[in-house]
Amino acid sequence: MFSRRRQLPAPARAAVPTVGNERLLAGADLADGGWVVATTADLATVSRPDDGARLTLRRPWGDVDRAAFDPERSELTVEWVDAAPDLRLHLADPAGTRLPAVLRERVIWSVVLAETVDVPGGQVRVAVRRDLDGTMYSQAIAGDGVDLYRPEVARVVDATESKVRGACGLPG
Repeated sequence: MFSRRRQLPAPARAAVPTVGNERLLAGADLADGGWVVATTADLATVSRPDDGARLTLRRPWGDVDRAAFDPERSELTVEWVDAAPDLRLHLADPAGTRLPAVLRERVIWSVVLAETVDVPGGQVRVAVRRDLDGTMYSQAIAGDGVDLYRPEVARVVDATESKVRGACGLPG
């Protein structure tokens, strides 16, 4: 599916090995000389060749909370479900890659069902996500200022999680 595979340099491909039915979907040169690579399972970054073209990050699509591409700045921003610092990637040639579209497609693909609920302190998004092998799991992503361990928050989140899991055929 990745029609530009031959154009992704061999060191970048080698740093992101695929396993089983995983496939390389898209890649892009970064302004700093490294690469970003999207597979059917993960988003990965690879350092510049003079840094050894080594894998610097590899996370599954289920770890991506949100992603956005700013074409004016050629910047791709990825927000993580675990509140790790945002990943900001400056693409060297955004016109020469399908990466922003592939990123969007993979994040959407990983979300089976999601519901946002109001809780004391803000909002929580409860989602059922899927892995490459089709395994489904649920996750609760708290908004800023929300304590998932507060009993009144936990009750709402647990009920919502049970509801979305049941709607997907998973045990509550």
